[in-house]
Amino acid sequence: MEIHFKIIGILLILLALAHAVFPRYFNWDEELKSLSLINRQMMTVHTFFIALVVFLMGILCLTSAHELVSSGLGQKVCLGLGLFWAVRLYFQFFGYSPDLWKGKRFETTVHVLFAFLWSYLSFIFLATYFVNMQATF
Repeated sequence: MEIHFKIIGILLILLALAHAVFPRYFNWDEELKSLSLINRQMMTVHTFFIALVVFLMGILCLTSAHELVSSGLGQKVCLGLGLFWAVRLYFQFFGYSPDLWKGKRFETTVHVLFAFLWSYLSFIFLATYFVNMQATF
């Protein structure tokens, strides 16, 4: 199971780093001009902190895989992370309009890849919690 945490760590660090291109890729200079200053800055600040949290999750998985799998605290952290990514999976389908990706090859591919990623993350974290929880009874 620990190998999955190493893989997840790498994937999360890459995902966090990908956030650096969001402003340019999504043309935020133009797209956000019509927003108030507070809303523009909230987009930037929140994107930074989301990327930071995802990066730190990745570091945690890379450096503490054994502890996440084998300790009581690690199992509770896995439950929290599993729920976090399961909610993110839900929002992949119900938080974004299908109009954003349906009928568009690249966007559909990204949508499907992220659905698989959120599923993988949810499954590994929740399975770690529930398998280890049963072992303690």
